[in-house]
Amino acid sequence: MAEKNAASAASTLLKHINTPAAQTWNYLHINDISLEVPTPTTKGEVLARLPRLFDAVETGIGEEAASWIVSATGDSRYVEVKAGVRREEPIVVDIDAATGDIRDTGVLVREGAEATIVVAVHGKASEAGTSASLLRIVAERDALVHLVEIVALGSGQHLEGVGIEAADNATIDVRQYALGGDKVAMGICCSLTGRSARLTQETRYLVRGSEQLDVNHLVRQRGRDTRSELVTSGILADAAKKTMRETIDLIHGAKGATGNEIETVLVTGDDIVNKTLPTILCDEDDVAGNHGASIGSISADQLGYLADRGISTKEAEALFARAIFDDAAIHAPEALSRAAALKRAEEVLGGDIALDVAEGLGLSTDIEEQA
Repeated sequence: MAEKNAASAASTLLKHINTPAAQTWNYLHINDISLEVPTPTTKGEVLARLPRLFDAVETGIGEEAASWIVSATGDSRYVEVKAGVRREEPIVVDIDAATGDIRDTGVLVREGAEATIVVAVHGKASEAGTSASLLRIVAERDALVHLVEIVALGSGQHLEGVGIEAADNATIDVRQYALGGDKVAMGICCSLTGRSARLTQETRYLVRGSEQLDVNHLVRQRGRDTRSELVTSGILADAAKKTMRETIDLIHGAKGATGNEIETVLVTGDDIVNKTLPTILCDEDDVAGNHGASIGSISADQLGYLADRGISTKEAEALFARAIFDDAAIHAPEALSRAAALKRAEEVLGGDIALDVAEGLGLSTDIEEQA
């Protein structure tokens, strides 16, 4: 069981979090992020650590941050899905940011098995602290893994690290939703080691007020005929800050590999800071890599069209934000992650809209009951 992160005067500065595989000029301040976190304290005997297999799994947040999570947590959690088994019940990593939960989790999905993994980060707007999650996944041959991450803090800071190793013909499907938090750092690394391994990753975010979101996506394509698709979209409002690093690394030997990445940013504030670093690294001839990024606001023509139908600019922007919460609630595979998305929708958009979202999905109108 993970240790609770109690308030303490002792703190540690974690540097080089979310460092990209290929760094750029320092004056852009895009190469990494630093977080001040509580210094780990030893409380009792730690009886459960992950098998050594997971030590070799690279995570997107970097070694220093991953090591801090391991040392700050108590017992680690290990889950194995047996070969050929389709696990019906999702594997849930529950992070209560209000109490400073820190989790270290390892999941081994055996050959031909299928599993859904959920990381649900939730917290109260009135309680700020530091929470963290480190999730490492090993997918064997022909395995199918669905990963859903919903980070929905009302306040405080959160560190989220994910590492995935995919063997021959393994398929990885990832959905990430960053819905709030004063300072959130999320890093994911997926190594497509086996032949014909596949990754499909969709990330959506809403950053508002003075919130800061820092993301590092890294795909290591090592196997022949591997495929990766990274699609990211989000909204930046008010004076929000966001840094997005997306790297597809086409490693020598990965003949026939293809990787695509794209990000779309909608700006609804005058004081936002947006940084995007899309990168393709290539050390193989017979490969294809594509990347792109776009940023913009709702056009005057669109606003005029909506105004003619009685929808103000503010209401139009709220519709775009609602679409993100709709998508998160739709794809949340169990009650806890669904509740996190709906509760955050209530805080951001108001109770009436959150209830409308729940009713539209055929869910209970009592958002608290979702958990």
